[in-house]
Amino acid sequence: MFKHTKKCLFLATALLNFLSIDGQAQDYKMQNVSIQTRWAKEVSPTNALKEYPRPQMVRPNWTNLNGLWDYAITPKNLDTKVLSEGKILVPYPVESALSGVKKALLPDQQLFYKKTFVKPVLKTGERLLLHFGAVDWQVTVYVNSKEVGSHTGGYSSFSIDVSDALISGDNLLMVKVWDPTDQGIGPHGKQVLNPANIYYTPTSGIWQTVWMEVVPTAHIEGLVMTPDIDKGVLNLKVNGAAGYSVEATAFDGKTKVNAVFGAADSDLELAVKNPKLWSPEAPFLYDLSIKLLKDGKVVDEVKSYFGMRKISIAKDAAGVDRIFLNNKPYYNLGTLDQGFWPDGLYTAPTDEALAFDIKAIKAMGFNTIRKHIKVEPARWYYHADKLGMLVWQDFVNPNQGLPEGSKEEFERESAAEMAQLHNYPSIVCWVLFNEKWGQYDQQRLSEWVKKTDPSRILNGHSGELLYVNEVLRSPSPNAYVSADMTDVHAYPDPMMPIRMDGKVQVCGEFGGIGVFIPEHQWLTGSAWGYIQEKPAGLMAKYKIMNQHLQLFEKQGLSGSIYTQPFDVEGEQNGLMTYDREVVKIPFAELRKIHSALNPVMGTIPVVTAKDADLTEPGLLYSAILGQYIAGKRDTTFLKKMAMMATQAGDKTGSELAGSAYISGLKMPLSDEEMASVVSFTKSTKDPGFALMNTNAAAFKKSMGDRKYTVAMMNMILKGEMEPLMNAGDQVDWAAVETAVKPYGAPGEEILLRAKTIGFYNKQDWKNYVPAASAYLEKFGVNVPETERAMFQTAIDQHK
Repeated sequence: MFKHTKKCLFLATALLNFLSIDGQAQDYKMQNVSIQTRWAKEVSPTNALKEYPRPQMVRPNWTNLNGLWDYAITPKNLDTKVLSEGKILVPYPVESALSGVKKALLPDQQLFYKKTFVKPVLKTGERLLLHFGAVDWQVTVYVNSKEVGSHTGGYSSFSIDVSDALISGDNLLMVKVWDPTDQGIGPHGKQVLNPANIYYTPTSGIWQTVWMEVVPTAHIEGLVMTPDIDKGVLNLKVNGAAGYSVEATAFDGKTKVNAVFGAADSDLELAVKNPKLWSPEAPFLYDLSIKLLKDGKVVDEVKSYFGMRKISIAKDAAGVDRIFLNNKPYYNLGTLDQGFWPDGLYTAPTDEALAFDIKAIKAMGFNTIRKHIKVEPARWYYHADKLGMLVWQDFVNPNQGLPEGSKEEFERESAAEMAQLHNYPSIVCWVLFNEKWGQYDQQRLSEWVKKTDPSRILNGHSGELLYVNEVLRSPSPNAYVSADMTDVHAYPDPMMPIRMDGKVQVCGEFGGIGVFIPEHQWLTGSAWGYIQEKPAGLMAKYKIMNQHLQLFEKQGLSGSIYTQPFDVEGEQNGLMTYDREVVKIPFAELRKIHSALNPVMGTIPVVTAKDADLTEPGLLYSAILGQYIAGKRDTTFLKKMAMMATQAGDKTGSELAGSAYISGLKMPLSDEEMASVVSFTKSTKDPGFALMNTNAAAFKKSMGDRKYTVAMMNMILKGEMEPLMNAGDQVDWAAVETAVKPYGAPGEEILLRAKTIGFYNKQDWKNYVPAASAYLEKFGVNVPETERAMFQTAIDQHK
């Protein structure tokens, strides 16, 4: 929700300083990134996501404000020295390459945006609304130095009536953002300040379209549409001005289906006899025209659409609880979609790219996407509606440490999420929690979600039972209370969840098979996955997994979610690479594998990608090693050799090529070269460590202070600490401390962390308490939320 105020808070100093060096701002240039998608080259300041951003409520009189804005990053709460640092391309997040900035926003900083716009012509009685698709996380908006509104929540859209702050001609729009990412109380999903493994680069600031719209004073503010195929009606509520009436007319193409008249803000029923039902194989959508009237005169009008479909839990002919779509059993064959991009992070480069992901997943033969702890722009759901894709929509998890205020914020933002996404027929299931990330009050919240939206089914806790290599991570005595399904996560191989009467059984995540494709990696030398597989072996492994799903389906399994369709940063366990260029199993083969569980796929979208090279990696690497022996030494070759040696399992060759690659580099290095140095440097004994240590400022600027420090800590651990820690039954911590002392703060932090974990695991509470207390006091801000809580609990229990 936004807060509107008529009080004029004048920030003269801040705004004047911000304006003072506007002319010095540089032109736009996409920043370097290790890999990028095919759509990145199409992005420019003149065409940044120009499509109408709200397809379910369309008006013709609108202005897109995407493009180049001025920006500045300043210390938090220091409004007196806001100087323009340059240009940023909105709506790409400040950390992304496509923004033209690619800088981290830290919790003790704030981000300012500034843009001028021309006041549109407003007729008598018209107002100007300023719309934001999403801004992460806390935002205050100023027009001509007057605060016009504020909003908290990184995933929900908001609108502000700015009419009273306008002046003739040019108007100054300024946006102030604070985003603590995973250090705050707000839901943040997979984006964290210290990305690694299954956590990714943060997204801060404006990351969805900003636009203006001219509306009458009394206008349609929103729609609530809920189909009922059993009654043959669309339940409709038009939020608008009291005392006005509405007329809603449904169309099948150009053919009028029916109309309904009634009062604004009242519950209406639009009859749709013998409806054409929406499904993934036949995603039929009705067009909808809605008019707001006063004394018979049309005051406002919007265009929309809806789909007639029903999702439910029912027993099949054998008495087994199943997911039903349109009153028939329907296996939800899905995949876990994170919605990240190498060039835009949370923001797809173009609308075509946004739609491509859904098209590619459909071309793989899936009928379901689990949208994983992220809310997409409205156009993503529009494409899912149009293309035909069931969506399990995750809520964005709260701060996992549940600091004071985080529960209330999670519930507030989750309520906004449900309201914002209610009208999309593609969304059939809400997912409340994921793997105990910030879990609390599960029964109360499950019942709240079901009461708020009884038109959809609820996965109350996906992966509350989590198995890795058939080992249960943690018990759950009251799993799946008040939910519509039982759900198990099993890595890598799928499992049957527990059976409970009245609930369907689903495997909410499985897979996670790491297959890296050389020259298509975000992080070179990394291929994170629960298990590793070579490209040629993936197809057989995947086929066997799906055959087990077929056996489970006969036992009652109603759905499954494979992890995942695309690689994401350090995770290289996708069916396609992160840049969307290589598919690891051909599309036709994937459809063939999936056809047993999803036999009727409808129209398959045309998508293009290269098939992975299935040649045995060892043979490819052997040829490269031969070139090395013959004297080939250029840096591009050495980098590729090091990566392929890792895949082929030649540790000696990897170290040889990596060291030779680093030795051939000369400062200054590009961001990509520095990333390669980091990936090929494992220890203080490697040549890359000296390069990073000597050129700390340059590496910190490229990587960010924290990522640099973590990398150095890991190298100190490997090179200095582990040999001493593994030298005998008892660790000589004094000797370890002497070894790490020359390395300053990184050495001290990794020493305290090692001592804390070591004493914790041995339950040596006498030594644990002082070590852990010192660790949390000095470096607690860097400790993951769940770990921090665990360490503190142990301190409290044993001090």
